[in-house]
Amino acid sequence: MISISNLAKDFGDRTLFSNASFQLNPGERYGLVGANGSGKTTLLNIIAGSIDPTEGQVSIPKSLRLGVLKQDHFLYDQEEILAVAIMGNAELWDAMMEKERILAQPETEFDAERFSIVEETVQRLDGYTAEARAASVLEGLGLPAETHRQPLSTLSGGFKLRVLLAQVLASAPDVLLLDEPTNHLDILSIRWLEKFLQAFKGPVVVISHDHRFLDNVSTQILDVDYDTVQLYNGDYTHFASAKVSERTRREKEIDNRAREIAHHQDFIDRFRAKASKARQAQSKLRLIQKKAGELQELPGSSRRYPTFRFTPLRPSGRDVLKISGIRKAFGDNEVLHGVDLLVHRGDRVAIMGPNGIGKSTLLKIVMGELEADEGTVEWGYETHLGYFAQDHEEEFQGGKETTEQWLWNFCAGRDRGFVRAQMGLMLFTKDDGEKKVSALSGGEAARLVFSRIALEEPNVLILDEPTNHLDLESIEALVVELERFEGTLILVSHDRWFVSRLATRVVEIKPDEVTDYPGTYEEYVHHSGDDHLDVDRVVLKARREKKKKTKKPVPSVVDPAKEIRRIKGDRDELTDRIASAEQRVDDIDETLAAPGFYENAASEEIAVLGNERSELRKQIKTGIRRVGDTGIGVGASQRQHRLTQLDAALGAYWNRPFRRKCTTSSATSLRFMMNV
Repeated sequence: MISISNLAKDFGDRTLFSNASFQLNPGERYGLVGANGSGKTTLLNIIAGSIDPTEGQVSIPKSLRLGVLKQDHFLYDQEEILAVAIMGNAELWDAMMEKERILAQPETEFDAERFSIVEETVQRLDGYTAEARAASVLEGLGLPAETHRQPLSTLSGGFKLRVLLAQVLASAPDVLLLDEPTNHLDILSIRWLEKFLQAFKGPVVVISHDHRFLDNVSTQILDVDYDTVQLYNGDYTHFASAKVSERTRREKEIDNRAREIAHHQDFIDRFRAKASKARQAQSKLRLIQKKAGELQELPGSSRRYPTFRFTPLRPSGRDVLKISGIRKAFGDNEVLHGVDLLVHRGDRVAIMGPNGIGKSTLLKIVMGELEADEGTVEWGYETHLGYFAQDHEEEFQGGKETTEQWLWNFCAGRDRGFVRAQMGLMLFTKDDGEKKVSALSGGEAARLVFSRIALEEPNVLILDEPTNHLDLESIEALVVELERFEGTLILVSHDRWFVSRLATRVVEIKPDEVTDYPGTYEEYVHHSGDDHLDVDRVVLKARREKKKKTKKPVPSVVDPAKEIRRIKGDRDELTDRIASAEQRVDDIDETLAAPGFYENAASEEIAVLGNERSELRKQIKTGIRRVGDTGIGVGASQRQHRLTQLDAALGAYWNRPFRRKCTTSSATSLRFMMNV
């Protein structure tokens, strides 16, 4: 349990929060929310110990190890991806590196005593499963096994940040502190992360602007607002409702108390001069003074909502967009395989698919920013486009202009007052107008682009990941305006709440086809049984489809009874072989573990046993897979579970403490064992 008591943090004359007291308990997952600049990240850093509070204290038991998401991927650019993921547990990584250095020493310099100490550390920290844990987390976050041995520098910035997230999750910490972990994740990876966090046993504190993610993960909400931190039970949706109700209740209490004071004051004013009422008036005066002292004005909220306005100058024709046979490849990688799509006026189309499938590429092609290898794009009559790109760097053209100058380019014939009024709608102050566009934060840049789009009065909005850098308040305000928008909407987003609120049609891009479903996202999921936002269903379906494609053709005439007997016979034979091999492995392990074995046995005998044991391990794994492939008695999940058990059991045998009894004279044998 982590205890936070009377915490306060000031920056100059500004107080971010004060009198903040709460506890972080095992099994609870805390969504940390608040407006941009309210102090969410500061609070997380105070808990992590990287920033000191102005007042108060954070009490963390010394035995707890914190897992904190960092953004410094440049430190690891030359390291292997898998190694970076393992480095999250510094003590384990240091022990593993020292163990390698000891084993690389000449036999005459081998330090058996130090090796024993390091080996104990590796075993205590589950070092023999660290690589498997890290690989599993990397794959869950969308980095396939074939990339794990590549240098981190080979990845894009977004995927590097995924590796840093894997580093935290795979380090098996006691507490997780995550600042915007869903940034740069696609929907599959977000869903995987949700399940990981739901199964995590320790406290989790997570900052996120993803409404659905907070709902699925959070059991409690820490709200940074009104100059303090308030704890609410439940998920984000429950919190949002409870906060409004609480604010309304407190405002009513203050209004009622003010009316009561006014009533008493009226009595005093009318009867103060009368001797018969003087004592009563004096009593009322004391009551007023007491109630006035208790009357406190509610502080203002730090939350601010931008005002989005998308009003089409005129409607478009009925047919808005026709895409025919679009193909696009980058080198040998074809991302779009003959896309056909017809969009009508008023459609709200969500284009879905995992990262790298070609969603943004398709939008760039329809906007004319990228040329297709094949196919055509035809815009309909009177279509006027408003495009929000995922990357605004090209749009700002080097970033030398101020914010006000940049927006003024889209306000022909308008004065400065009009430009500043438009900026004010997007929460920009007068001083913000002097800021260079190159210095804008991601959220500020996004709001400025939306100002430009509003000025263009489009009847077709094309939005590529519009929520990436917006806070929750901006996303909620954007959804409200897009629901009101009378034109056509085409969007790409990994924000499930955003998609479910807006989409009336779902187009899913797959490796081999495009699925077009007219209906809401929920209707699409219900109809197809294929929730693109559910990683388990998507991955399992992909595996089934792949298996169907690669399966050898079955003879046209088969006797089912004979086929089942044949499969059962194969399975029984395989099972017997596995049992025999496992028994022989046990016998070898008992021999290796016998006291004095390494002092008395010849090196040739040790080598023979080691080679036999290694070969048996391979036979056992192959056998278990083949049993699963018979399709009777052992499913894919059972087979994987059995393989995991086997790896753990063999690892435990091979790495038991008997090796610590080896003397320096048996160093050669010890090295051989470590490499089997």
